[in-house]
Amino acid sequence: MGHITILNETTRFPLQKIGQMAGICWNSPTDNPEKNKKRAIECIKSGHGRVMEYASVELVIDGYSARCIREWYTHIGGAPTRLQESTRYVDESAFAYVLPPSVAKSGEAEQIFESAMKGIQDGYKALIDAGVPKEDCAMLLPLGMATKIVDKRNLRNLVDMSRQRMCSRAYWEYRALMRDICEALSAYSDEWKWLVDNCMHPKCDDLGYCPEKKSCGRHEKKEEQ
Repeated sequence: MGHITILNETTRFPLQKIGQMAGICWNSPTDNPEKNKKRAIECIKSGHGRVMEYASVELVIDGYSARCIREWYTHIGGAPTRLQESTRYVDESAFAYVLPPSVAKSGEAEQIFESAMKGIQDGYKALIDAGVPKEDCAMLLPLGMATKIVDKRNLRNLVDMSRQRMCSRAYWEYRALMRDICEALSAYSDEWKWLVDNCMHPKCDDLGYCPEKKSCGRHEKKEEQ
């Protein structure tokens, strides 16, 4: 599966940063790290989401499918930005790809899938050998091809993303991506672990019921309560 790298530009002590920013607006002393952390937690628990925009997350997302990354791009709130591995300059004749679990559990299905991918790789290489530019050969590349991006966004945007993408009904690869990001952030600092444990979860955990038309059963639907 893929790999997440948390870059050093990520706010290492996000609670202290959030509490400091809030303290400035309250005309309160901001030189005490513990008081800043306490102030941040109070803000977050009170639902003051804007303060979370001061905690930045910069990371490398590597090895997930182009299909999954296309979904990642739909979360555009909070002025995120990203760079993606170039299909214009990178030779993709031996591209890696993501094998879905539903395909992997069947030997016949896996053989069909891998044969199709091998055909695309061979076709790509043949076009390269024929002198076609890589940027045009890239038209053959499938959504299942693994790709790499450098991503920047803030905590508020990431928390909002978790509400949708950690839902049991979200696409399996996106759920795996969110789990990997949560694990990487939790290991980055204790403050990030607190934020992951307390803020990043499906929307039903906040609502106390499932708002989806088709529920996974984690929580009862509202009309059934």
